[in-house]
Amino acid sequence: MKFFLDTASLDEIREAAALGVVDGVSESTPNGCSLGKELVMSERNKQEIGPVEDETQKGKDTRAQKGKVVMLVKVLVLAACLTLTLGYLADSSRGQLSDDQSQKRKGFDLQISENAQRMMDQGKQIFRYDTFGDEVFWTDKLKLHQAIQGSKFGGVGPGVSPKTALAVGLKVDLDALPQPLINQIKQGKVNLDDPANTLALIKLDSVLGVKGTFNPDGSLKAMGLTCAVCHSTVDDAFAPGIGHRLDGWSNQDLNVGAIVSLAPDLSAFTNLLGVDEATVKSVLASWGPGKFDAELNLDGKAFRPDGKPAAVLIPPAFGQAGVNLHTWGGGWGGVTYWNAFVANLELQGQGTFYDPRLNDPVKYPVAARAGFGNKRSDVDMVTAKLAALQFYQLAIPAPTPPEGSFDRAAAARGETIFKGKATCAQCHVPPLFTEPGWNTHKASEIGIDDFHASRSPDNSYRTTPLRGLFSHMKRGFYHDGRFATLLDVVNHYNGFKNLSLTEQEKKDLVEYLKSL
Repeated sequence: MKFFLDTASLDEIREAAALGVVDGVSESTPNGCSLGKELVMSERNKQEIGPVEDETQKGKDTRAQKGKVVMLVKVLVLAACLTLTLGYLADSSRGQLSDDQSQKRKGFDLQISENAQRMMDQGKQIFRYDTFGDEVFWTDKLKLHQAIQGSKFGGVGPGVSPKTALAVGLKVDLDALPQPLINQIKQGKVNLDDPANTLALIKLDSVLGVKGTFNPDGSLKAMGLTCAVCHSTVDDAFAPGIGHRLDGWSNQDLNVGAIVSLAPDLSAFTNLLGVDEATVKSVLASWGPGKFDAELNLDGKAFRPDGKPAAVLIPPAFGQAGVNLHTWGGGWGGVTYWNAFVANLELQGQGTFYDPRLNDPVKYPVAARAGFGNKRSDVDMVTAKLAALQFYQLAIPAPTPPEGSFDRAAAARGETIFKGKATCAQCHVPPLFTEPGWNTHKASEIGIDDFHASRSPDNSYRTTPLRGLFSHMKRGFYHDGRFATLLDVVNHYNGFKNLSLTEQEKKDLVEYLKSL
């Protein structure tokens, strides 16, 4: 429905049009047609256009606000992207740095691993086969090679047969023997009384600790000894004295004195000790299997005050990692010291050795006269090998007792006694079973004489590690084997320390010691 105003009054028309309630004016209105219409249309246009303009303005404002929002979002997105990009670049840089550092670490870790393997391999070779140039002593001075090969090969005497070699405690590495030879030995086709077969075994590097070089005619040109002669044995897998190597185990059967006595020329000992050959041979014969006197060439004391031999048991060379002092007497030093000592002064290799304590003419008269406290060979064939040799020796673990060699239930009870009532663990601290640090004690602390302790620089006894005891029970216990059994050792401490152990507790303690 449309409304038309029937008036000629312009004011009324304007007012009505302004209110927006009329659509026009009646055409019958005088003078109202054109002007009235114009007024109405004018006001209507204001009303219609005004809101449109407002809406348009509002739209413009909204679009402007939206534009601002969009712009803000874009800025925020750009900022976020920039942040992420910078973060990525930073992470990438850090990652690259980290990768570089990681590669460097991995590179050095690889060097460590390769060095460890190299030292292990070199150390094993040195331990088993290196003579440190000691041929100058065993061949050039003692001429022991002549006694080994015998007159048949240009030497002296009957020679040393495989049977004799085994009898004096030398061991044969089964893994070094060719299978055809093993078969022939099994079939009894190898003459074990023929020194020629001893030479053949030496040539195969199968005689532990004995290294030979040969002339074209097969005779022995020179021979020397290595660490393995005393500190390796075999498992007797093939026959007594023939089996797989056991590095680090003490050779309880090796009769060092009997082997040295075979040498045609003992003047090196007679001159050093200032005695005749008969005396030297008497001393060597007193040692017996599994014993050696490493201080004889230092102090010249061949016998104890009670008349018994001064020689001590050949100690095992396994289980030394973490252990400070090596060998029986206190103060001699660790594994690498003893390696240098033995290589230079016992095997008489060519090298450098320095220990001014040996210059004491009262304590070590023989060493002081010989200049053993500062030995310097023209060619040093020892020093460069000490690091790898030590590395290998420290890697040799104490062997595990074979199943069935001890009573497990009794050993469990014995462990409690060891750590408690018997107070053993105060000195034999698990798991090293010696004291961390300076692991020595005076003779008065362990209830025995101080003869051997007084021969050491520290005038003491080392606290011996106990792992692997089962492997060297044949020749007794303590440094000189004075206690025949572990029960004898327990009884000694039970009395000396007033432990009041029952017989069952003693037996349990022994089983625990056997289990280590």
